[in-house]
Amino acid sequence: MLNCECKRRTLVGGALAGLTGAMLSTKLAFAAGNSPRGDVFVLLSLRGGFDGLSAVVPAGDPAYYRARPGIAVPRSKLIGGDRFWGLHPALAPLLPFWKSGRLGAVQAVGQPAPNRSHFAAMEELERAAPGTSTRTGWLDRMAGGLGVTDPFGAVSVGSARPARVLDGPAPNVGLSSVDAFVLNGEADTKPIAATMAALWADAPAALGGAATQLLAALGTARTVQANGYTPAHGASYPDTELGRALRDVARLIKAEVGLTTATVDVGDWDMHENLNRRMPGQLADLAAALAAFATDLGPDGLNRVTLVTISEFGRRVAENGSAGLDHGYGNAMFLLGGHVNGGKVHGRWPGLAPVKLVGGDLAVTTDYRSVIADALRTRCGMTDTAAVFPGVRPASLGLFR
Repeated sequence: MLNCECKRRTLVGGALAGLTGAMLSTKLAFAAGNSPRGDVFVLLSLRGGFDGLSAVVPAGDPAYYRARPGIAVPRSKLIGGDRFWGLHPALAPLLPFWKSGRLGAVQAVGQPAPNRSHFAAMEELERAAPGTSTRTGWLDRMAGGLGVTDPFGAVSVGSARPARVLDGPAPNVGLSSVDAFVLNGEADTKPIAATMAALWADAPAALGGAATQLLAALGTARTVQANGYTPAHGASYPDTELGRALRDVARLIKAEVGLTTATVDVGDWDMHENLNRRMPGQLADLAAALAAFATDLGPDGLNRVTLVTISEFGRRVAENGSAGLDHGYGNAMFLLGGHVNGGKVHGRWPGLAPVKLVGGDLAVTTDYRSVIADALRTRCGMTDTAAVFPGVRPASLGLFR
């Protein structure tokens, strides 16, 4: 028996190590069920400290132009706005979705307290339970609350590294890409899969769960891979890490694998210098990937998806001596989906006058967790969002229809 158990552990360990482009979390969920009861929730993390004031511009606040004489976006170049707000012109690919009410924004959002350390702020952003002993990621808590029991119910796409926001008991899988999710060096995985299934057939769930979930994930991946993928409705994804990742998310959504939530990261937003040389290209890449994703899904598909962007912190209100921006506080979030109350900027604007700032930064008037809690409650079928975000109530900003 000891010999058999050792062989089982060795085989599963070897199989996990032999996975190309993937990381499988095989911890068992405590909730039952597997089918999503609402929208697929897509989290897009803009790592590095996104400057929400460059993307969603408060042109009607004169303090914005006083604080950024060299890098402010000229009012004449803004798109899609009103008398007060405007979008950066590099976001033009998203303008049709803004005008049709499927893309919106929330300004002056952020964490409960300033934190200008990338690592500490991102850890708190993904744990999302300050003042508690909770150590799981909030997306894991969401997946557990919605009853995800299959690894393809919760995925991180674009990197095989485990996603901190998915850390916890609910099963999940990390994919560098859908097509890369294979056993290393195995042209045909059926023999090894059959051997694993036989070895673990009589094992208790606590021991055999890892092998069972691995085999199920490999089987799902093979089915998706065999069908190939061509984006629909003329969608053309940019050949970037983000474009490829969102293409795979759309592929999984349309493959009906039971996807409940997906998380994707895109970095390089830490622009301490030369903001106007770097920001337009970054925003254009972001807009092109998001526009392709929404186009690919089509109106019916987008009606079953809610995508939210987050970042660990915003940037300083005032430009620095290198024509860039240092770490700040308040920020903007984008919301994309068929039931987003879009075409507008939500949230209470605190103003950019010096007396309104928090240590030189945009003040936070809306907790980012309350925005996501509203999405989970309104669109994703989660009634108890307090289990995901302890002590936080969903926002009452009319963000979703």
